[in-house]
Amino acid sequence: MSKSLKRVVEALRSGGETAVPVEMPGETRTAQQAAEAAGCALDQIVKSILFRGGDSGALYLFLTAGGQQVDPARAAGLAGEPLGRASPDQVRAATGFAIGGVAPIGHLTPLPVWMDARLLTFAEVWAAAGTPRHIFAIAPEALLRLAGAERAEFTV
Repeated sequence: MSKSLKRVVEALRSGGETAVPVEMPGETRTAQQAAEAAGCALDQIVKSILFRGGDSGALYLFLTAGGQQVDPARAAGLAGEPLGRASPDQVRAATGFAIGGVAPIGHLTPLPVWMDARLLTFAEVWAAAGTPRHIFAIAPEALLRLAGAERAEFTV
């Protein structure tokens, strides 16, 4: 088991969750790939989108439904500063995950996290488990708790 996948499994267990990451036969790097692999609706996929603060350089995590896009102005309002996309190196340094497998939990560094309210309309959502081929199913309220996320409206 990779170090990345192990961190996700440990975060699930330490949070009292029984979800088990599943290795898919193909890649799940995109929301569409993950939805097809899981056999679920596109919006049931949790996208982990990281932005970098334009003033502070801090990273901010937005957990977004698969078919939604982050509204930069709304996200900046939540963060309290202008935002730009975090680079792949910044994402890996903060989370320990490469883009295409960024899990919403198990990060190397604690981050401010907001969760798209759309995800909370489902009984179950699917998220990356630290690799481009592993995903896990979880109740969105449980993910909200485990990620230490704040429910918010930040999509277009």
